[in-house]
Amino acid sequence: MKPLSGRYAIITGANQGLGFAIAQAYVIAGANVLLCARDMDKLKQATSSLVTPGQLLEIQRADISKENDVAQLVERAFSLFPKLDILVNNAGIYGPKGRIEEVGWNQWVEAIQINLFGSILMCRALLPHFKQNGYGKIIQLSGGGATNPLPYISAYATSKAAVVRFIETLAEEVREDHIDINAIAPGALNTRLLDEILEAGPEKVGQSFYDRALKQKSEGGSPLEKGASLAVFLGSSASDGITGKLISAVWDPWEDLPKHLDELLKTDIYTLRRIVPKDRGMDWGDR
Repeated sequence: MKPLSGRYAIITGANQGLGFAIAQAYVIAGANVLLCARDMDKLKQATSSLVTPGQLLEIQRADISKENDVAQLVERAFSLFPKLDILVNNAGIYGPKGRIEEVGWNQWVEAIQINLFGSILMCRALLPHFKQNGYGKIIQLSGGGATNPLPYISAYATSKAAVVRFIETLAEEVREDHIDINAIAPGALNTRLLDEILEAGPEKVGQSFYDRALKQKSEGGSPLEKGASLAVFLGSSASDGITGKLISAVWDPWEDLPKHLDELLKTDIYTLRRIVPKDRGMDWGDR
């Protein structure tokens, strides 16, 4: 059996980059999928290469930051599928690059609306269905901005940190409903987002971040397949019970996590937390 055989999924931002890689992986894993993106032409072009013998593959234009688009997307999904099992929140943008007092405010807000509010709107729309079924999987794409400061890309960093804390919080709200909700850190990817950094230049994103981007571009970055494979795992029954975690596709041994389920449920492993002096070997800072 393929790991996602008989499962039905919505994948947002699926027309390029990691979103399309996840769509490919889901199709290969046997899932029936509804893919969406803001650019319908790119979505049609990208999905024309996907082969789904015996599976359903549908596409729809949607801007997930707009409540009406989300409602129409979910309504379409239920008109096509007998149920929904998986939501992959992949859609996201970097937003403006530069000092916070200099970047366009509307562009800054747009990044928050897409990366954070769009992800929340998708969750809100599908949670009643998942609760009724007593089962569901929500997979949220995060990034380096969630765990590290990203000077000059503040909208992106802020939205990614916020969405991870939202996922952790929501996982606790629905734990008794058997809905697993996790975030993925896919690694440093050579996608359009990296190209945006290089096009912006060091004067906009800072010399240090620009230099790292140049090095990543030349060395190839993390394979898209790593993040896509983790998304398949988190959408499958193999990950049942794993919830409220931020998991690195590159650095964490996620294939073995089911063996450690009891320990995961009892600890704050793979979550955002405050670092205190004793975490760094200091003998001060405690009352």
